[in-house]
Amino acid sequence: MAVVEPIESADPQRRRLRYRSPANLEPIGEIEIQPAAEVRAAVERARKSQPQWAALGFEGRARFLQRAVQVLLERQDEYVDVIVRDTGKPRIEALAAEILSSCDALQYYAKRAERILADRTLSVHLVKSKKLKVVYKPVGVVGIITPWNYPFILSLNPTAQALMAGNTVVLKPSEVTPFSGALLRDLFEAAGLPEGVFDLVQGDAETGAALVESDVDKISFTGSVRTGRRVAETCGRLLKPCTLELGGKDPMIVCADADLERAANGAVYGAFVNSGQVCMSTERVYVVDSVADEFIGKVIEKTAALRQGAEGEFELGPIIWPPQLEVIERHVKDAVDHGAVVRTGGRRNPDEPGFFFEPTVLTEVTQDMEVMRDETFGPVLPIMRVPDEAEAVRLANDSSYGLNASVWTRDKHKGTELAKAIESGCAVVNDCMISYGLTESPFGGVKESGIGRVNGELGLKSYCHTQSIVIDRFGGKSESMWFPYSLKKLNLIKRMMRFIWGTPLGRLLS
Repeated sequence: MAVVEPIESADPQRRRLRYRSPANLEPIGEIEIQPAAEVRAAVERARKSQPQWAALGFEGRARFLQRAVQVLLERQDEYVDVIVRDTGKPRIEALAAEILSSCDALQYYAKRAERILADRTLSVHLVKSKKLKVVYKPVGVVGIITPWNYPFILSLNPTAQALMAGNTVVLKPSEVTPFSGALLRDLFEAAGLPEGVFDLVQGDAETGAALVESDVDKISFTGSVRTGRRVAETCGRLLKPCTLELGGKDPMIVCADADLERAANGAVYGAFVNSGQVCMSTERVYVVDSVADEFIGKVIEKTAALRQGAEGEFELGPIIWPPQLEVIERHVKDAVDHGAVVRTGGRRNPDEPGFFFEPTVLTEVTQDMEVMRDETFGPVLPIMRVPDEAEAVRLANDSSYGLNASVWTRDKHKGTELAKAIESGCAVVNDCMISYGLTESPFGGVKESGIGRVNGELGLKSYCHTQSIVIDRFGGKSESMWFPYSLKKLNLIKRMMRFIWGTPLGRLLS
């Protein structure tokens, strides 16, 4: 009972994988794993193509990304078919979260990269005889490794940023959803991207490791903490920059003054969209005790109304990667064994042939349970009562993760202050699952949730080297601090220091 199955290959030196749908277990295709030599060859092609790609300039590169938008619009149904076949997710989620978001990312960076990455001239506060110019230059070749939960947008978004910054890209999509990843090659070929600017290598962990070890100039990795550590270790050894977007255990704080109807709707969507297979899913709720009964009642009612399936209209699809089912079941069992109560769900769906787990609400949970501490990455929502908001913040921060969080209150100022008190890379007030979707918003985590940021100006600049250029303004035969040294020059420096930092006028000028 596996979606990914190794099969025999005609060439004993090459491995093959066969795939079945996680929703109905029907065959959906095969791939051949590309060895390290082919990964290195792809990187070499990208290296040769990068100077010409960068020389096109922002306007030239933008034309290809804008063509890609038109291809997406024309072929959206075809692409959605592939994503749904790979993942089993509802068509509306595939369209909105994968295709719509990809159109936005391509157009956003095509229109704005030139402004964001323009040379900047800065005045120098002390040495007025100099002028400072800050220049953003592409790093070169970027290796991108992406996961299976959102296999198209999480591959396209970093690719769009890297390309607009003037880099070439080699992408290794997840071996769990290879056909969705391969759509990017089809997309950029249809958009007319020059040969070697974008390449795709298919394979498993060995292929990914070969890409990290190759002659790329940066790695962008989205995936598990465990694999992220290995990527970081390799990049550290090679002195190669990396961006790591890893796991989350995102808390939701429901204040006593929250709009409970909106909060309950947000909790259910935040926990169960994409069947909970989202790094920024709502994975634990802390609700102030005075409103807990009403809030929990609403959440249970709304969760019980959710539909699972593979055809027609439904809200929850299957668990895309079957081993994740074992993690979900272990977390629920551990919680129940230690006193938690299953209010709805709590088991695999017996009415579906694929890998479905019922949307589950747990109460009477405690902070030491696995379901409150480890990433579940499935449709499970544990809810814990707390006496007040201060305790909710304390417990929210009692985690090795720090990706996203949400606060629910009618007082937006209070909500903002509570969000600032949470140790997370992102936070939301009175909403959920939106941080990554806002293209301007830098996205990433603290603690074990990752290193660096994607999206927005920070994300785009992370695909560049920042070069500072200092320019002399006035000329002259020599500078005051150049040779020769003398006692007179020493005393002059001392007087200058006393004036600049020892007098009110000097401090003002400095």
